[in-house]
Amino acid sequence: MSDSPLRPSSLINTVYGAFLRPLGGWISIADLIVLMNELDVDAPAVRSAISRLKKRGILEPERRGVNGYRLSPAVHPVFDEGDRRIFGSLEPADLADGWVTAVFSVPESERAHRYQLRTRLTWLGFGNITSGVWLAPGRLLDDARATLDRLGLSAYVHLFASRYVAFSELRASVSTWWDFPAIQAQYAAFSDTYGPVSARMTEGAEIDPEEAFRHYVPLLTQWRRLPYLDPGLPEELLPEDWNAVEARRLFQRLHAVLAEPSLRHVRTVTGDSPGTGSRPVLS
Repeated sequence: MSDSPLRPSSLINTVYGAFLRPLGGWISIADLIVLMNELDVDAPAVRSAISRLKKRGILEPERRGVNGYRLSPAVHPVFDEGDRRIFGSLEPADLADGWVTAVFSVPESERAHRYQLRTRLTWLGFGNITSGVWLAPGRLLDDARATLDRLGLSAYVHLFASRYVAFSELRASVSTWWDFPAIQAQYAAFSDTYGPVSARMTEGAEIDPEEAFRHYVPLLTQWRRLPYLDPGLPEELLPEDWNAVEARRLFQRLHAVLAEPSLRHVRTVTGDSPGTGSRPVLS
């Protein structure tokens, strides 16, 4: 498992999103404990994380001869959106496609919504231009609209499809709207952790499914934060030493090598027959 301090609930989210969702979305608590033990998470920590995920409405108890949990239908759209961001937005945006601008105003009596909006727009990959004005590549418009509507925040926000016209040098301005050093630090941490794993594993080599699972779940858990914090800005606006490109290639290589045997391992543990479901495909 990765040395990164990954929370058990985050690892469980990954297991559900990457494997159990295409296999029907349910697993017995006993089988989940087996899988999580392989990630060095003990049974009490699993049960505690399950309790938190249940309270958050992500998992629902369901007995199928034995006790287990299924992914709540309400969060399937959230996981689908995650697939698009994690597996489908690995290339920089095209500058010609323009921007989405979010403008919001929240009454002082509802300032908790102001904090929620700032947090959610940051998580969606928006950069902050000034108070109440946020910007992201135009391809994030649909995700922003769906997320803000789902969270009940749409009444406070105006979304505009826009293009930059004048007056400052856009590349210099963009570097003040996003925290490039912080984003690069996370890419560097990912590459430092999984570069050695990639060096040991090449596509086509025989990989033990359990070993693949032990690497892939922390890998995907650590990676899936990055496509949200980094909106995939157009290449011409990025620093020359931008390290996201190599980190993305590293993720793609390891995903291609580890995802399929990891899924086979989950099927072996859960007794699910081959041929059902599918894994996400990088585009």
